[in-house]
This record gives sequence, structure tokens and C-alpha cells, in this order.
Amino acid sequence: MKRLDLIRQIEQSGCGFIRHGGRHDWYQNPRTGACQPVPRHREINEHLARHILKKLKD
Repeated sequence: MKRLDLIRQIEQSGCGFIRHGGRHDWYQNPRTGACQPVPRHREINEHLARHILKKLKD
């Protein structure tokens, strides 16, 4: 999955950007407080992308 597509899905689900990390950007769901790092690669493994989306939507 393209990184920009993943970020678009994250933001459409109501999550927002928190901060830049060393090699990741951190996003948070304001309703649940859940945070997840998103790697700064052009391509992100489908399994990892599904895991990030699942954790942020809970």
C-alpha cells in the first residue's frame, strides 16, 4: 500500500497527526487515545497497514 493512501485512510477515520519520530510519523485517535507509528517508506506492507488501521479505529 502506498504511504499516502494509508495516511488518507487514517485521516478519514478521524485520526490526527501528533509528531515526527526518528523514522516514523505518529498518529492518534482522539476518541480512544490510541497512537500508532506510520513508517516513512513509500510502500508499506499490506499486513502492517491493516494492523495500523485496526489499532487506530478501535
